[in-house]
Amino acid sequence: MRGHSPGMTIENRPDNFDPASATAVLQEGIVQAVQRLGRRGAVIAVSGGVDSGVVAALCAGALGPTRVMLLRLPERDLGEVSSDLGLELAEQLGAPSDEEQISPVLEALGCYRSQDEAIREVFPDYEPGWPYKLVRSEPTGAVIVFSLVIERPDGGQERRRIPSEAYRALLSATNMKQRVRKLVEYSWADKLHYAVAGTPNLLEYDQGFFVKGGDGLADIKPIAGLYKQQVYALARHLGLPEGIAGRAPTTETFSLPQSQEEFYFGFPYAQMDMLVWGEQNEIAADEVAGMTGLDAMSVRIAYAEITRRREATAYLHAPAQIIASAEAAD
Repeated sequence: MRGHSPGMTIENRPDNFDPASATAVLQEGIVQAVQRLGRRGAVIAVSGGVDSGVVAALCAGALGPTRVMLLRLPERDLGEVSSDLGLELAEQLGAPSDEEQISPVLEALGCYRSQDEAIREVFPDYEPGWPYKLVRSEPTGAVIVFSLVIERPDGGQERRRIPSEAYRALLSATNMKQRVRKLVEYSWADKLHYAVAGTPNLLEYDQGFFVKGGDGLADIKPIAGLYKQQVYALARHLGLPEGIAGRAPTTETFSLPQSQEEFYFGFPYAQMDMLVWGEQNEIAADEVAGMTGLDAMSVRIAYAEITRRREATAYLHAPAQIIASAEAAD
């Protein structure tokens, strides 16, 4: 799977980045991609995070803000902060925006019911509306295990390991959120004759941190070749609102505050950038250790986990398997 992600070269070291030059290249690429697709503009679901904010700003600069539709798609587990930040971004860019609350759709599909049932497999006394999140074990080289954390009405939190069946059931339910958002994006794209612009950065793209048919689905992916710290540098260069440019990465899935580190990657994004870069380019663990503040053993553990995760999530990148007919086989 080496070379799977775009942009992986020695010269593309995460902390060696010129945001002004990158902006020009990316905006020209967006124009060409939209033209090749025969579309008139771009639709972006903005979450209030830095990735969607940078994609929105790049598309607005490339296509003109009036040809970029920014969708705000909140649901009940996340509150209104993300939508408020998305509106602030739209107003700054001068782009049209629309908010569609997706909670009624998720309710009708059984998302919240299935979510609650899965949580009760671990915490039988769980009540709907109690905040919760999933967290992974620390990177040690052992098998990764997941635990469920809930917060009771008195503010106390409890953590218990979640069995694999309940884990899959919970992810199945929460993945509906990403898929419903994508349904709304493509409905708007059809109506406007626009392309859907995806927001995964290089870490997410390479490591399979997306939902198939959900946030992994798009017509163009402008920042899939950029490390997370490069996305933050672009956010500053493009002058995004501070609430977006300085916002810590989250999963935008669970109701308790949660970092991407504790749910998926195991390391802060700045370290994860260097670890993925080092693993892809076969940089010695001792050398990357000096760049990250980790010891060499931790780097080797991270390299092994990065490789395993990439292999395990190859399915997410795979196109549909076309089965040859009997006539074609002959």
